Amino acid sequence: MSPLVGHLFERSYIGKTELLMQLDGCDVGAHALALGCRIQKMVVSYAFQITIASMSKKKPRPVPVPAEGLSQLVDAHTHLASCKDPAADIVSRAGAAGVSRMVTVGDGLEEAERALQAAHEFSNVWAACAIHPTKAQELDEQARTRLAQMAADPRCVAIGETGLDTYWIKHEPESTAPLEVQEEALRWHMDLAKETGKVLMIHNREADADLLRVLGDAENVMLHCFSSPFEVAKEALERGWVLSFAGNVTFKRNEEMRAAAAAAPAGQLLVETDAPYMTPEPFRGARNEPTFIGHTYNCIAEVRGMRVEALIEEVNQTFTSVFGLS
Repeated sequence: MSPLVGHLFERSYIGKTELLMQLDGCDVGAHALALGCRIQKMVVSYAFQITIASMSKKKPRPVPVPAEGLSQLVDAHTHLASCKDPAADIVSRAGAAGVSRMVTVGDGLEEAERALQAAHEFSNVWAACAIHPTKAQELDEQARTRLAQMAADPRCVAIGETGLDTYWIKHEPESTAPLEVQEEALRWHMDLAKETGKVLMIHNREADADLLRVLGDAENVMLHCFSSPFEVAKEALERGWVLSFAGNVTFKRNEEMRAAAAAAPAGQLLVETDAPYMTPEPFRGARNEPTFIGHTYNCIAEVRGMRVEALIEEVNQTFTSVFGLS
């Protein structure tokens, strides 16, 4: 039997690199089978090395840092209970970055309890309590009773976040409350907000028409993490509602959102983090916290054509008014 002779060579073309074996006059048989296995292993190993080399060339994500030189910042909507670190650490870092006040939000009964607990623990933190629309099926009689008790607490300054969300109905229908259940829960929260005289903090994701219909002429409404089209912003502002903008207003593609932030009159604009989500540019994709809200203020001040210090003063006044603080 003649010996199996060959050599390896590469063939490259768009999007692929192949490792090939060229055989010089061989008798295939058992040798070919053994050689085939060895070639397969070599190809896999080679491809793995290429993948690792490619990954190592990726630009590392920048570590978020607070905006410099700002003070008296307020965060109108954050989730301390959802952040990775203990609330005490987050509040402390935020204070060092110039954040003086914040509202932490519960998206379910358990997180609402933790939000209210944080509001009692920290003098510069207040709570918003409600059942998130995607979890509206959890709004049973026991939850309603407890939320009514929470709403009566002076450290609870908003009923939220409640609202409508069709995005998750489309993407996770098995675990998301149906729209009719969300609507009934929203109406219950609307009544609670009216009874207690506290602002209704709204979550809206891909439900503009239904939300405008259900809210109707409701007063004392705050649309958190406003991300809807400009026409919805105009309608909301005409109804006297407050638009609150998160870090996604800084994203390059969101020109329409920045136009809404520019159009909102004084008294109808708030700024928030929605942490640990919506980290502003240039740190998009990293984990968010109130510490980084200054970047969002800088962006909004620029599109409104005003000094950031003036915007901070304006938003502070709105924060105090909307949440009924002194």
